Amino acid sequence: MSTLAEHAEHAEHAESADSVERAEVADGYRAGRTLPLRVELMRQLKRRRTLIMGAILAALPFVLVVAFAIGGQPEGREGRVTLMDTATASGANFAAVNLFVSAGFLLVIPVALFCGDTVASEAGWSSLRYLLAAPVPRARLLWSKLVVALGLSLAAMVLLPVVALLVGSVAYGWGPLEIPTGGALSAGTAAQRLVIVIAFIFASQLVTAGLAFWLSTKTDAPLGAVGGAVGLTIVGNVLDAVTALGDWRHFLPAHWQFAWADAVQPTPEWGGMIQGTAVSVTYALVLFALAFRGFARKDVVS
Repeated sequence: MSTLAEHAEHAEHAESADSVERAEVADGYRAGRTLPLRVELMRQLKRRRTLIMGAILAALPFVLVVAFAIGGQPEGREGRVTLMDTATASGANFAAVNLFVSAGFLLVIPVALFCGDTVASEAGWSSLRYLLAAPVPRARLLWSKLVVALGLSLAAMVLLPVVALLVGSVAYGWGPLEIPTGGALSAGTAAQRLVIVIAFIFASQLVTAGLAFWLSTKTDAPLGAVGGAVGLTIVGNVLDAVTALGDWRHFLPAHWQFAWADAVQPTPEWGGMIQGTAVSVTYALVLFALAFRGFARKDVVS
């Protein structure tokens, strides 16, 4: 009799636990539908820093046009002709020069800003815990924010050359992309090569994105995450300049950041871009994994 009573008691406890579990999950709740990408995208697009960053990138081509108008045509130095010296040859050349002058630092800023500010800002506003209490699963929250941040970073990299191509075509005409080492690429081919250049620059900036996103999950200060990612990126550039490191520099993403120049040659060279992409993606995947792993165990109190 005692055994039957124990079984009945266990069954009652199990039934009550199931009832509580069902009560905790509202009808129609789907974890995968929480914090949709379009909602997060609209939130980020309406933020002032997004609008300011877009305005700065869109204004750069106009600044360079004015600079060339005031300073005159660029000239080769010591008999050498560089990409900068062909800036006013055509709209395609002007777009390539805009990427050249901004890839090393200016394009790092929007990547660090969009990826580093996204989670830390929620913590700084003390709204992160309310998002998780919605309830939005932690992995889903990070995934939505990371996808939107990377999407905005890519949009920033597309915006600059597109505006530069339009402004340059009006100022200097639509024509082939003149190669400093000799020869030219037709306008159609040049446009295709610029797409490859943008794709490579985006891939090379994934390291900065990973650093910023990981730091964003570790701090409640957005400026700390953004500044930390930019600072570590600068450190990588400094280390790459230390020739004493020899072949160790090949493991630095900064070593390959201008490998895209091989794409604007009569016959493109893919070796440098492939190695650079492999190094950047590897670092980025590790950093993204650390961000998800750390955030899943983090005690969110803000």
